[in-house]
Amino acid sequence: MSEPLLPPLKPIPIKDRISVLFVEKGQLDVLDGAFVLVDKTGVRTHIPVGGIACLMLEPGTRVSHAAAVLASRVGCLLVWVGEAGVRLYSAGQPGGARADRLLYQAKLALDDSARLKVVRKMYELRFGEKPPERRSVEQLRGIEGARVRKTYDLLAKQYRVTWKKRNYDHSEWGSGDVPNRCLSSATACLYGICEAAILAAGYAPAIGFIHTGKPQSFVYDIADVFKFETVVPVAFRIAAKQPRNPEREVRLACRDAFRQSKILKRIIPTIEQILAAGEVTVPGKHIEAVDMAIPNKEGIGDAGHRG
Repeated sequence: MSEPLLPPLKPIPIKDRISVLFVEKGQLDVLDGAFVLVDKTGVRTHIPVGGIACLMLEPGTRVSHAAAVLASRVGCLLVWVGEAGVRLYSAGQPGGARADRLLYQAKLALDDSARLKVVRKMYELRFGEKPPERRSVEQLRGIEGARVRKTYDLLAKQYRVTWKKRNYDHSEWGSGDVPNRCLSSATACLYGICEAAILAAGYAPAIGFIHTGKPQSFVYDIADVFKFETVVPVAFRIAAKQPRNPEREVRLACRDAFRQSKILKRIIPTIEQILAAGEVTVPGKHIEAVDMAIPNKEGIGDAGHRG
């Protein structure tokens, strides 16, 4: 008996999706055609996987093969994280990367002149002003670090939060103070949606420009552009309330901040703007290249898909 003919999937653009959803203590599966989380009592919770940019899978979560396949087909990034999302263990890559985009990104990162131009554009977008002239990447990184520390101090005073410095231990999450725990939870949410957008655009999370040598270097680069206008103020605002469960409060507040700032509509166009500053021609598509998993008729900057 032949399989029934199903209509082709029409993935929802990244810009129109829910930003991030955390899942814990259950099994993700596809039952009766629906993407569901099944708890230990057998209760099913339906998840609109096609409308979510990133699913953060916390301890206690199991994923069936069918669930992973469906998430990949609709372009939902699966990220395996630690409790409260503070450690990233592994991530999927829905649809696969684009060779032409990877070559473009790598060429920019390997060319010292192009890399510096990209870093300067990141600095400009982050701080709203052009960086000082005749500075190396290392010097700009130092200037950036000083401004970041100053911004933390100012936000702590604004929200009347006792602040010492950015400091936390991944191996002992509960040992950190409330402000640092809030910041870690908030940035984890931002990293998730940034990685989903980077993969959706066909780029590599590991090829960074300011950050280097880590699996998510480019994720940190892009997240830093948006961090202080979205999640960092949220973290300090929640920390000021001294909640019993700061991680949960921060997640909910970050989702609201993402929705209000419409960040999912902005990440991919911002990535393209940053890389274009390197003034390197984008390689053409190879004649034998496989079509992108999530086609986009309007172009990356408009619809937020790969392409």
